[in-house]
Amino acid sequence: MKEISINDIGPVKIGQAEDSKAGTGCTVFICGEGMCAGLDVRGGGPASRESQLLNPLTSAQIIHGIVLAGGSAFGLDAAGGVMKCLEERDIGFDVGVTKVPLVAQADLFDLMVGDPKVRPDSKMGYEAALNALERPNYRDGNYGAGCGCTAGKVAGMENCMKTGIGSYAVQIEELKIGAVVAVNSLGDIFDWKDGKQIAGLLSEDHKSFRSSPGFIKESIRKIKNRFTDNTALGVIITNAAFDKAALCKIAGMGHDGYARSIRPVHTSFDGDSIFAVSAGNVEADQEVVGSLAAEVISEAIIRAVESADSAYGHPAYKDLGFINGRE
Repeated sequence: MKEISINDIGPVKIGQAEDSKAGTGCTVFICGEGMCAGLDVRGGGPASRESQLLNPLTSAQIIHGIVLAGGSAFGLDAAGGVMKCLEERDIGFDVGVTKVPLVAQADLFDLMVGDPKVRPDSKMGYEAALNALERPNYRDGNYGAGCGCTAGKVAGMENCMKTGIGSYAVQIEELKIGAVVAVNSLGDIFDWKDGKQIAGLLSEDHKSFRSSPGFIKESIRKIKNRFTDNTALGVIITNAAFDKAALCKIAGMGHDGYARSIRPVHTSFDGDSIFAVSAGNVEADQEVVGSLAAEVISEAIIRAVESADSAYGHPAYKDLGFINGRE
């Protein structure tokens, strides 16, 4: 098994656009010839668009784009810009008078950083789609949907950390599989290999970590609206050939990567979601691909933490010396 670039898996192209000053953005995955896709939503508060297209019972067998964006439900306008960009290039489902691009979207809540009145819109979605088609510009860190991501918010935004978007991909023989994850979690982040905490709830002096699960267990009193500024969004990409039903299962197995790396996760007010897309014809065992999906998800989460830059008053991994023994 060797590591490869997330950009080296089949015809799926990734473009990003963001407003760094406002602290929000979107990441777009485009396959002009269409890609089979599945979806598994485990969080109780998703903001999504066209998610039913990925239900195995619906008739559409392929989609043309996936959007991950900030802005909560306001950011769902971004998909309109993606559709406009694709229609102009004759990409979509042929209905005679035009072609209708099929674009699914999931959003995270980043309104607590930057400017809450600025959200991904049709213009930003168009820009990200154009980047994907003409000049793929995916980067890990404070880009695209990762622009306003943070982690460790159970005690309030004043003691959370800046995170971002991350990617990881591998190849085994002909099989390629990778993941992109925008990490915007209520909970703490851990390296799944050794259990070391790498991001999350900070002490009041920002010189050590506190435990988010431990903090929650200090009181059983019901707290309204504590889990509103969260959601981890992921896309698994493989060149293995699977239908929608199999991809929904692979996406579900990918959630094991969330569970290994984020604590707590899948809360009632999260929108934790994972898409899985197939854009290839390699024959591979579904259980092997599903197991690898969880691993690349966990590794992408690590990259999202380690590549982020401090912003909006929230420190990042690379600037907190105690994490790496510098203090």
